[in-house]
Amino acid sequence: MTLRAATPADLDAIMAIERRSFPTDAWSSEAMALELSSPHGRYLVDEHEGAIIGYGGVRALQGSGDADIQTIAFDAEHRGAGRGRALLRALLDAAVERGAREVFLEVRADNPSAEGLYRSEGFEETARRPRYYQPDDVDAIVMRLALQQPRAAHRDEAAADAVKETSA
Repeated sequence: MTLRAATPADLDAIMAIERRSFPTDAWSSEAMALELSSPHGRYLVDEHEGAIIGYGGVRALQGSGDADIQTIAFDAEHRGAGRGRALLRALLDAAVERGAREVFLEVRADNPSAEGLYRSEGFEETARRPRYYQPDDVDAIVMRLALQQPRAAHRDEAAADAVKETSA
């Protein structure tokens, strides 16, 4: 498993995963390019055998008390192997580095796998946004996690979990 900072050169690979993962409500290339270049966010990509297979981002203004997980997506064949958990933990570490004390996110109510991942990492539901995801009329579950410093132990656990799951 290789996580690294995303660069503008990764945009095409990220957008290919974005469109496959979110066929009805994918971000535009322009919006994703702005996210990748923003000083207020941190985007990471996961590479496997030289190819980008997943990505995620967190918006965390330096010194702000809160942050938002913007997106996490993986190609279907790489889901369920611990890579999403490792990426999420790395994004949470980035939020901590920028001074965040809590992180928010929205997850589609029709995505129990993602919701389960977030709950297992300590996120709690705080609200619902009815019919937030369009054109599908799917509710957004708003979730919050109070961050605990430091998170480095979680990063090491995630890497070990990913290695175990990919070698099993």
